[in-house]
Amino acid sequence: MSKRYAIILAAGQGTRMKSKLYKVLHPVCGKPMVQHVVDQISHLQIENIVTVIGHGAEKVKAQLGDTCSYALQAEQLGTAHAVIQASESLENKDGTTIVVCGDTPLIKAETMESLFQHHLANGAKASVLTAKADDPTGYGRIIRNASGHVEKIVEHKDASEAERKITEINTGTYCFDNQALFNALKNVSNDNVQGEYYLPDVIEILKKQGEMVVAYQTSDFNETLGVNDRVALAEAESTMKKRINEAHMRAGVTIIDSQNTYIDSDVIIGRDTVIYPGTTIKGKTVIGEDCIIGPNSEIEACEIGNGTVIKQSVAHQSSIGSQVNIGPFAHIRPESEISDDVKIGNFVELKKTKFGKGSKASHLSYIGDTEVGEDVNLGCGSITVNYDGKRKHLTKIEDGVFVGCNSNLVAPVTIGKGAYIAAGSTITQDVPGDALSIARARQVNKENYVQKLDLKK
Repeated sequence: MSKRYAIILAAGQGTRMKSKLYKVLHPVCGKPMVQHVVDQISHLQIENIVTVIGHGAEKVKAQLGDTCSYALQAEQLGTAHAVIQASESLENKDGTTIVVCGDTPLIKAETMESLFQHHLANGAKASVLTAKADDPTGYGRIIRNASGHVEKIVEHKDASEAERKITEINTGTYCFDNQALFNALKNVSNDNVQGEYYLPDVIEILKKQGEMVVAYQTSDFNETLGVNDRVALAEAESTMKKRINEAHMRAGVTIIDSQNTYIDSDVIIGRDTVIYPGTTIKGKTVIGEDCIIGPNSEIEACEIGNGTVIKQSVAHQSSIGSQVNIGPFAHIRPESEISDDVKIGNFVELKKTKFGKGSKASHLSYIGDTEVGEDVNLGCGSITVNYDGKRKHLTKIEDGVFVGCNSNLVAPVTIGKGAYIAAGSTITQDVPGDALSIARARQVNKENYVQKLDLKK
């Protein structure tokens, strides 16, 4: 198979976005647009991906890391000028190069593979990815000859009345014979109103040289959407959300109301899990089978086992076991590890805590920087007092401990296996295993004291 290369155009600032964030870094379903493009291209057996960067170069490199190499377009002088920047990496190589814009997050690997195959099957020097547009205004039109091959690409402003009626448009994605591309780029002129070097001019140059130029038309216009402003960004988000949710449903996940369920592109969900409306699932979250998530829950970067229920709660960057019940209105903060068969009830907050199998905190508790053993019961209002104003300290609660309601465990402290903490206690010292610890003032009743002070109304 011919060697394959890719050039991603990601140098523009995106002034129409009116943002401090560079255009290609704007997220769609939780992932920057340019990352979507790189991830899809990575499925295509590409020898070298060259990302052309300019504005925000260091931030783009920080996002993409070593998944590709880079070429700097210090001054943005058009799409052909951007491609020329990749010449140091690709110019003398034999093979086929795909050129894709970094602001087309919806393009699929399957479509690019079909473009590659169509290009090679026709022995073309250049192939254009096209689409049918209901409203082609503003797009370059594809003019085909009697053989169905590309005769030329006419920009909207230069098109005749008849040409403007053509609905097949240039998407801005191309395949080229690599050496033909870089040879033609040397002849591209900037003799136009904008004074820029345009990549579609390569098509004209190759045609004049008698080379074969063909087009491959994708059936899904939305896939080719280029994001230039916030309106297009919202369109891309909506299309991607629909695509993601449909993929999960076809894989066996029940989504009660897909229009009001928001799932990022890297999320994995097991069969027979049910997602209720108002739920947002972000990052690289993995959810097992037979779970119930939502309504109105937010899950980010979590691993969740099978059969777990999370209702009206928030969980971030934590691992949650199987057959766990969380919520309503619980908050699982980062670096928490919840084992199987655990109950985390209403208005319970966990932070950087290991919570052992079969343990419970059913309501109104804060458990932070704590190691909770197995089969522990934390009564209503239990608090681990982990912060002394300067440092966080660890609380250890060993297996089988019972903590009574409204107890404060002042860290650093260890509660031994099987110990009981009396309700209302403030524990400041370690408690031995199987001990009963009572740390509260003895009750004193002063009879008739209220009448003595004349406090009754």
